[in-house]
Amino acid sequence: MTELHLWLRHEARTTERRTPVVPADARRLVAAGVRLTVEESPQRIFPLEEYEAAGCGTAPAGSWVTAPPDAVILGLKELPGDPPTLTHRHISFGHAYKGQPGAADLLRRFAAGGGALLDLEYLVDGHGRRLAAFGFWAGYLGAALTVLLHRGRLSAPLRPTGREELDAALRPVAGDEEFTALVIGALGRSGRGATAALDTAGVTATRWDLAETRDLDRPALLAHDAMVNCVLATTPVPPFLRETDLDDPARRLRTLCDVTCDVGSPLNVLPVYDRTTDWTDPARRLREDPPLDIVAIDNLPSLLPRESSTDFSAALLPELLGFGTSAAWRRCLDRFHQACRELGIAEGQLPHD
Repeated sequence: MTELHLWLRHEARTTERRTPVVPADARRLVAAGVRLTVEESPQRIFPLEEYEAAGCGTAPAGSWVTAPPDAVILGLKELPGDPPTLTHRHISFGHAYKGQPGAADLLRRFAAGGGALLDLEYLVDGHGRRLAAFGFWAGYLGAALTVLLHRGRLSAPLRPTGREELDAALRPVAGDEEFTALVIGALGRSGRGATAALDTAGVTATRWDLAETRDLDRPALLAHDAMVNCVLATTPVPPFLRETDLDDPARRLRTLCDVTCDVGSPLNVLPVYDRTTDWTDPARRLREDPPLDIVAIDNLPSLLPRESSTDFSAALLPELLGFGTSAAWRRCLDRFHQACRELGIAEGQLPHD
């Protein structure tokens, strides 16, 4: 196999402290013959020196644009707006296959440059199961912020922390009132994380999954004090909440967290808000009387950057070691081709290897 050259890029988003490959796994990649270049990053939870000690080369932040043509650019979140054409293969979460805002522009940048998006959301096994995901920690943080907001203890701006400190803040104290919480998608990674955080907070969650959402009991949903949505729909389903539900006089629901943050997508199961929230303003009020607040932060695991990066990297490592031979990566490329064709991009413009 031709030597794999991975280029770990700096994340442009200032609140993104995670990394898809931690230094310990970087060492394993290098030992296996992978060339790994790591960009400088002032915010990455692991310092550059740890990657250097693992045998990695280094490069300035943002220099991936001039990386060798055969380098595979590895990152997590969105790319900056420049350059207008993308010539490399990129491994990241593109959020570009379900009609999200900006999706068409991103895919056209790849087609124009001859590059390709290998979307980590679509790195799946033969049964469609994700091979590497941040889901557990996304659910954990989503439920944690829900608890803190509902108890009036959510302070902004948010800052990254460790699990021990977060759990200490979650544990109930004298005077905390009991409340009911619903987790939708409870059997998935995010749902299990959300349930674990609620357990830490002393809140027993109602757990719904496919069986309960096929025939949704909307009054039962609205009868909970808080709700955490962990469902990422891949086919159209009736929304879990509608605008009319927010104005239902029987609504008890006061605190809502959308871990999925599929806002703008036609598959969004919570089409009751039009923009995400962020670390500076983590909650947004949707209704005043009675109040209803939503948390919809699309990089929740970055609030626990060390724990979430370590787990994700461990899952991604065997896939990176199999890059170029694994059927999972071929499926990623096929899904990219499909998305481009759906936009009407000519097949001759697409990369084939």
